[in-house]
Amino acid sequence: MPKRYPLLLTLSLLLAGPAAWAQQPAPGGVSGDFRGLPFAEFVRQVEAQTAYRFFFDPAATDTVVVRMQASGLPLPALLTQVLGRAQLHFALDEAARRVYVTANAPLQVRIPDDAFQPGALPAVLPPPPTPVRPASGGSGGALAGSSEFKLYEVGTAQRGGVGTGKVTLTGTVRVAGTRQPALGVAVYVEAPSVGVATDREGHYALTLPVGRYNVNIRGMGIRSTRRQVWLRGDGRLDLEVAPDAANLNEVVVEGKKEQNVRGLQMGTQLLDLKTIKQVPTVFGEADILRVVMTLPGVKTVGEGSTGLSVRGGGTDQNLVLYNDATIYNPAHLFGFFSAFNADVVKSVELYKSAIPAKYGGRLSSVLDIVGREGQRNKLGVSGGIGPLTSRLALEGPLAGSKGSFLVGGRISYADWLLHKVPNAALQRSAASFYDLNATLVYDLDKHNTLQASGYISHDRFRLASDTVYEYRNTAGSLKWKHTFGDKLQSTAIGAYSRYGFGLNTTLNPTTASAFAYNINQSSLQANFNYLASARHIVDFGASSILYNTAPGNQQPLGDASLLLPTTIQHERAAESAVYASDQFEVSPRFSVLAGLRYSFYQALGPRTVTQYQPGLSRSENTATGTETYGSGQVLAHYGGPEWRLSTRLELTAHSSIKASLTRQRQYIHQLSNTTVVSPTDSWKLSDNYIRPQVGDQVSLGYYHNFKRNTVEFSVEGYYKRTQDFLDYKSGAVLLLNPHLETDLVNGQGRAYGVEFLLRKTEGKINGWLSYTYARSLVQVNTPTDVVNGGAWYPSNYDKPHDVTLVGNYRFSRRLNAGVNFNYTTGRPITLPLAKYYIDQALRVYYSDRNAYRVPDYMRVDLAVNFEGNHKVKKLAHSSWTVGVYNLLGRKNPYSVYFQTVDGQLKGYKLSIFGSPIPTLTYNFRL
Repeated sequence: MPKRYPLLLTLSLLLAGPAAWAQQPAPGGVSGDFRGLPFAEFVRQVEAQTAYRFFFDPAATDTVVVRMQASGLPLPALLTQVLGRAQLHFALDEAARRVYVTANAPLQVRIPDDAFQPGALPAVLPPPPTPVRPASGGSGGALAGSSEFKLYEVGTAQRGGVGTGKVTLTGTVRVAGTRQPALGVAVYVEAPSVGVATDREGHYALTLPVGRYNVNIRGMGIRSTRRQVWLRGDGRLDLEVAPDAANLNEVVVEGKKEQNVRGLQMGTQLLDLKTIKQVPTVFGEADILRVVMTLPGVKTVGEGSTGLSVRGGGTDQNLVLYNDATIYNPAHLFGFFSAFNADVVKSVELYKSAIPAKYGGRLSSVLDIVGREGQRNKLGVSGGIGPLTSRLALEGPLAGSKGSFLVGGRISYADWLLHKVPNAALQRSAASFYDLNATLVYDLDKHNTLQASGYISHDRFRLASDTVYEYRNTAGSLKWKHTFGDKLQSTAIGAYSRYGFGLNTTLNPTTASAFAYNINQSSLQANFNYLASARHIVDFGASSILYNTAPGNQQPLGDASLLLPTTIQHERAAESAVYASDQFEVSPRFSVLAGLRYSFYQALGPRTVTQYQPGLSRSENTATGTETYGSGQVLAHYGGPEWRLSTRLELTAHSSIKASLTRQRQYIHQLSNTTVVSPTDSWKLSDNYIRPQVGDQVSLGYYHNFKRNTVEFSVEGYYKRTQDFLDYKSGAVLLLNPHLETDLVNGQGRAYGVEFLLRKTEGKINGWLSYTYARSLVQVNTPTDVVNGGAWYPSNYDKPHDVTLVGNYRFSRRLNAGVNFNYTTGRPITLPLAKYYIDQALRVYYSDRNAYRVPDYMRVDLAVNFEGNHKVKKLAHSSWTVGVYNLLGRKNPYSVYFQTVDGQLKGYKLSIFGSPIPTLTYNFRL
């Protein structure tokens, strides 16, 4: 039996020759018991009995199961019964002895007898294209391109007649009905070969010579289509495309596949929801941050933690945005879950080098998470039920379909699992969380759109003690998008973020207390995008942030408490920036992206600052007095330029070399007593003593696509240098410390490495394999403070080797399996080596800082997804996910601790997931 490819449907007709148009005599009968046979096996048996050969697309028939018997049944009758239930069509070519099975309509195997008679043209032929002029007759009007059969005339011809040279076609691609922007859709023409993938707002821009074109639009979740365009000059054509009812079938996105080679950005990864949901995770719920951790150069800081270390940087060096609002703690339930509900997320984009100029404030990376808009054609409900959490989302149109709403939420019920643990202490524990998302979008007119977004989360837990931990995230943004014309667009954003945590302890009445901490920020920014010419795309804008922190407030609980009320003075600061960048095409094979961002920072009063003796390490013993600053008075200021430079040289149509140079400044720092992200981590603003961190990174990479852009290979090398890296003195106290600067030191950091990535983007087998070799080192050697004798030592995030494999295999449209393998070098640790007495006081002798390592980490996860049938008209579309986290049951260390046993100091490792964890999750969409 020949290999089945859709292309053979066309080739076989051409090879059949004139015989293909002959009359069809009645075929012979077929007999057999075909009950329970897959369609491919049914075809094999029919081909064995007859002279017919079948041609079909396996993806269209992989869910067809034959459930009948036949005895001398004519082949047309047999196929009618088998394929009719599956809503498939067939055509018999008797002369060539071929059967063509198709999904949309039966294939024509002969020309009708009266095809060339006068007036015999079929009524289904489209009318000849009629040019459609822009509404305003020039570049100011935007067409709604929704028909394949119309000819859209865009732009105005130059003076003197027909225009010449190159012009730019811009617009937005939206999905009909829902009116949601189509993300990552390929918009391209074949001659000349020019294409682009839409951004997260659905925008595209093509630079072409004046003339007539067929503009092709292809992408995941939409029906492939084209638009006929007569391009006379610069203009705008908004495209409206139909959703693909069978959107679970694979779609090749040509423009996006070429981004690996032709895009200017380095170290950038864009993840879609489909990819996120295929990666196995703990407890079976799609987890955005855990999928991000599988990318090269990104490492988890601990088992079960969502803290990210990107290219050797600290967890505080990552800017996490949700709809342009900062999220300070993107974790739930001790870090086992990320803070983002995948059902309400549209895209996730990670920048780890060549960070765009509009982003600032962090050294290592930007994780930009964009929530999706609600559908505009009907109400919709989706959700899922898992062993520890459940989620639900409701969406629909606003009045007049000029906007939409989306509300989603998650809630946990983990207490039952803790009560099943065979440990009396843990059975007294409790843990829970919830989060809520809401997005409202409204089109004021064709040039103005408003979007409001809100997010709140709350965690509360108690682990085998009376201490209750609580922490909350609150974030909101208001966005106004305005289109000035075909070349200039703007976005104005106002955002607010707040993070706070609290600890209550009541076990000992004499020390009962309540502790609270919070940080909040308010920001305004304006971003502009200008198509200066066919070779220039200019971005520019400005932003401003106001920080307020309450570093700590402890109050006694109950009349028996002997603790005194303690409040650490608040901190305030303002951070502002302006930026501009220009993407310039020097030649068709060489492009440059150059940008400059200038940031400036002011630490503000009211505040009282302690003065210390110059030339000595800061401590309470070297304090000389205080200086008081009034409200709004500047007590320290910093600033400087932050450059961005990226270049791309195309070696061939399928390979390129890229290089980038980036400088970042970070004015806010995270303080933590642990390596992993903890709910008690606090944030410190730069001031007189804590200087901002400044990071420089240079990157060089080679990129190559194979097999028609379906296999991507890249290798990137980088070197990073950090000035004023924040580190701690031994025994540092980070909470309720009125003189925090005495326990902090500014050092230097450096990181370097090389990242290999091999990715297969389509086919039954897809996924990626990555290997990273990376080092992250710190040096503290100042006139007042020295660590490890002033030598370089590994940072807390130094893990030299990292291997990750993410693989997916689609058995059919309804069944697929995914595997996730991860191996990393163990993280550095400082060990106690001995105990000794000085003046009858017991002391512990420690090794040099981070001189040892915990054991290496390795984990294998497996998940299988079962989807319901893909009928368009049904009450609910559902799926089941069955998975096993830590399939091999390896006891990976979460932390290492030490106890004295029989007078000897012994070390122990604590494993959070020391055995396989099976999961079962039910997902639905109405």
